[in-house]
Amino acid sequence: MSILNQFKPEFWQKSELSTGPFRQMFNFRRIWKISVLLTSLVTLLPLIFITSIDYNFTQKSIESENLLRTLRIGSNAKRSISFFLSERISALSFVVRTNDLQELSQPERLRTILTNLRDSFNGFVDLGVIDRNGVQINYVGPYPLEGRDYSKQEWFKEIPHKGFYISEVFLGFRNVPHLIIAAKYTLPDGSFYVLRAALDTTRFNELLRDFELSGRGDAFLINNEGIIQTPTLYHNPVFEKISYTIPAYSTHTEIREEKNKVGEDIIICSSYIPDSPYILIIVKEKDELMKSWRETRFQLIVFLIISISIILLAILGFSTYMVNSMYLLDQRRLSTLHQVEYSNKLASIGRLAAGVAHEINNPLAIINEKAGLIKDIFTYTDTCPQNSRIIELIDSVLASVERCGKITKRLLGFARHIDSAIENVRLDSIITEVLGFLNKEAEYRNITVNVDLADNIPEFQSDRGKLQQIFLNIINNAFSAMDVGGRLYILVRREGEGHVIATISDNGCGMSDTDLGKIFEPFYSTKTKTGGTGLGLSITYGLIQELGGTIHVASRLGEGTTFAITLPLQPPNKSAEK
Repeated sequence: MSILNQFKPEFWQKSELSTGPFRQMFNFRRIWKISVLLTSLVTLLPLIFITSIDYNFTQKSIESENLLRTLRIGSNAKRSISFFLSERISALSFVVRTNDLQELSQPERLRTILTNLRDSFNGFVDLGVIDRNGVQINYVGPYPLEGRDYSKQEWFKEIPHKGFYISEVFLGFRNVPHLIIAAKYTLPDGSFYVLRAALDTTRFNELLRDFELSGRGDAFLINNEGIIQTPTLYHNPVFEKISYTIPAYSTHTEIREEKNKVGEDIIICSSYIPDSPYILIIVKEKDELMKSWRETRFQLIVFLIISISIILLAILGFSTYMVNSMYLLDQRRLSTLHQVEYSNKLASIGRLAAGVAHEINNPLAIINEKAGLIKDIFTYTDTCPQNSRIIELIDSVLASVERCGKITKRLLGFARHIDSAIENVRLDSIITEVLGFLNKEAEYRNITVNVDLADNIPEFQSDRGKLQQIFLNIINNAFSAMDVGGRLYILVRREGEGHVIATISDNGCGMSDTDLGKIFEPFYSTKTKTGGTGLGLSITYGLIQELGGTIHVASRLGEGTTFAITLPLQPPNKSAEK
C-alpha cells in the first residue's frame, strides 16, 4: 500500500454509489473539490493580491530612495567641488588685488605668498606672474618655468574676457596630472597681468573619494569631450574617454539609468560644475543598490510560501474532515437502511420457511401414517403375503419422511428465531443447525468440516437467531473463499468463567493487509464481481457487538483466514445489572 493511499480519506478510496434505491445523497469527491477550490480562492487571492501590491510598492520605494540618495550626493558633490575651485580662485583674486605688479615681480614676495597659500589652502604647487604679452615674468615652484611664453595657449586667449580661468587636468611640461587656475588684474592704463597657479590633483581626488557611495559607486570628473579627469575605481584610466553617453548641458543635477558594457543596469548622476570645464559623474550599479531589496524580497517570498502552505494545509484538513464526516454519516444512513432491508428479508424468509414447513409437515404425516399402516398390513396380517422387497421399499419411504421431518424442523427452528429473543442456547446445536444448511454444498465441493467442541461449554443465555446469522455468515464466507477440497476447522473453547471463544479457520484464498483493515466496513466486499454486497461481515460485526462479544480476524494472502469470536455467557443487559 502506497504512502499516499494511507492518507486518503475514506470517501476518496471508495467508489460512489450513484444508482439503486440506497444510493449516496451527495457526490462527496465533487463537494470536497469545490470546497477546497472556493476556500482557497477566497483566502489566497486577497493574500497574493496584497503581497504583490506590497512587493511592487516596496521595490519602487527602494528604487526611488536610491535615485534620490544618489541625486542628493551628486548635488552635494557639485557644491563641494565648485566651492573648492571658487575658494582658490578667490584666493588668487585677493592676492592679485592686494599686491601690485612690482611686488609680485619680486621672487621673495611671491614665494612668501605661495607659502601662505599652501598653509591656508591645500593643493597649491607653484605661482607665476604673466604679463599682458603672455610671458611669465616671475615664477616660484619646483619647475624651471620662468620666462615661459603662454601667449599662444587657449587659456591665455580666454582670460582677458572672463577675468579668471580654470583648466582641465593635463600633464603639461611637468608630465604630472595637474590643473591650472588663473586670475587677471586690470591696470589703470588698460593693460593687465595674470597670477597663475598650478594645483595638485591629490586633494581634488580625495575630495571625490570622501563621498560615501553605495552600490559599488564611483565618482569622477570628465571634461566636455568625455575625457576622464580624475582616477576612477571601476572604469577607464585618466585621460581616456568614458564608455557612457556624455550628458547634455544642464544647470541642474540630473540622473538617468543606462547599461554598462556587460549589459548590467547602472545609475548615472551627472552635474556640470559652474565656471569650469568639468562634469561630475557618479556611477552606481543598480543590482548592488537593490541588494537589500533582494534580501527583503526573499523574506517576502518565503513568508508568502509559508503562509500559502499553512493556509492550504488548513483548508485541506478542514475540508477533508468535514466532507469525510458527511460521508460517514451517509454511510451510517445507508448501512441502517440496508440492515432494515436485510432484517425484513430475513423476516420474510422466516415466515416463508415456517409456512413451507407447516404445509410440508401435513402431507408428510399422512405419508408416514399410510406407509406405516401398509408395513403393518404386510407384516402382521395374512391377507397380503410378506414380501421383503416391498418391506424394504416401505422402510425407505419412512426414512425419507423422517429426513424431511428433520429438515422442516430445522426450517421451523430457523424461522422461530428470526425475531430477537434471549433464551438458553447450546452452541453445539447452533453450529450443527448451521452446518446442516451447508451439508450438501460441502459434499458437492468435497469440503471437509472439522468441529472440535470442548466438553466444558455450558448452556448459556443469548439470542439464538443472531448466533445463527453470525455463524451462517462467517461459515458461508469461508466456503466462498475455499476451492474444491478445502478444509474448515471450527474450534470452541471456554475462556475463564464468563466467556466462550469460537475460532473458525479456512485454508482459502486469504486477504491482503488492505482488505483486512476494511472487511467490517459496510459495502466493502472483495466479491463484488461475483455478487457480494459487502454487508455480511458488517452485519455480523454489529450482531456480535449487540450480544456483548468481540470478533478478531487474521489472514494471509493465499494461506487462509481465521475468525475468533468471543461471546459472553450472560447477555449484556444482565451483565450490566450485576
